[in-house]
Amino acid sequence: MTVREAEAAKGTRNCLPTHKHMERTIRKAMVWDLPVIRWLIESGRKLMRENGNPLQWGDHHPSNQQFQHDIAQGYSYLLLQDGTPIATFAFMPGPEATYAKIYQGSWLEAGRPYHVIHRVAREHGVHGVMHDILDYCFSVADNIRIDTHRDNTLMQRALVHAGFSYRGIIFLSGGDERLAYQKITGRQPAAAL
Repeated sequence: MTVREAEAAKGTRNCLPTHKHMERTIRKAMVWDLPVIRWLIESGRKLMRENGNPLQWGDHHPSNQQFQHDIAQGYSYLLLQDGTPIATFAFMPGPEATYAKIYQGSWLEAGRPYHVIHRVAREHGVHGVMHDILDYCFSVADNIRIDTHRDNTLMQRALVHAGFSYRGIIFLSGGDERLAYQKITGRQPAAAL
């Protein structure tokens, strides 16, 4: 079942306020979006494997419990095109526990409040997703941190292209290494979560 078929099968529902970018919108995910989120994550996992990154999410990460937590906290989002989900991501205010220590580098303005992006995944064949996600996130916050696996060259290129700078290495709670990136725009955000 494609994302479009899964969304159509659920019927219509009221959406929370959205951020519009051309024909694409972003809204907070709800509990009934879990099947679509899982589908998008599987699509993202497949894309990572096809591009030489089989280890970042393995077979079981992120977990359903993680998505349920993200949704309950209001951190889970969907990017929709013409009303159909094409990508998912988590966006939340810091502090992020795994960002407390950074190695072989440093954060810009380390004491300044920041937001974090995690768990980005898109439907296979859809392009421009990261641009839309970052456009939305920077309308909310002017200091964003994100990390990715060393083998996730697609994400690394997207972040550098978007003006993020490589800041160093962080370690997840399980000990896995991640490359850390950050961007501060210095402009006042236009929206609030």
